Amino acid sequence: MTSTRGQAAGASKHPPLSPKEGWLSDGRRVLHFRPTHWDRWSQRLEVTSGELLPDQPVPLLKNRRELSREEALRLWTEKRGESWQVCPPQRALRVERQPRDGHLVTSMGRSARSPCF
Repeated sequence: MTSTRGQAAGASKHPPLSPKEGWLSDGRRVLHFRPTHWDRWSQRLEVTSGELLPDQPVPLLKNRRELSREEALRLWTEKRGESWQVCPPQRALRVERQPRDGHLVTSMGRSARSPCF
């Protein structure tokens, strides 16, 4: 799909105004950006990182944190500058160990192919 300017959809140099999920990968690691809180005064995103393992079909969950929209934009721009590529959604991240609160992450959900901010 292309826009009226002939660019591929989601290829804009400017971040979208509405929240979207996004995935980046450097071929060894993945980052998942997912909006968690979005209103006029505050925008927060959850950023989950994982490691791609050659013998595993899903990435290994390494870290999860919540960032402001500005922090997430900086991280996205930094990784894109380091040659990270937008990638298709990874359907699940395998958990490295069970957190103390007993909650497990088994699915990362659906995703768009553009930045989430």
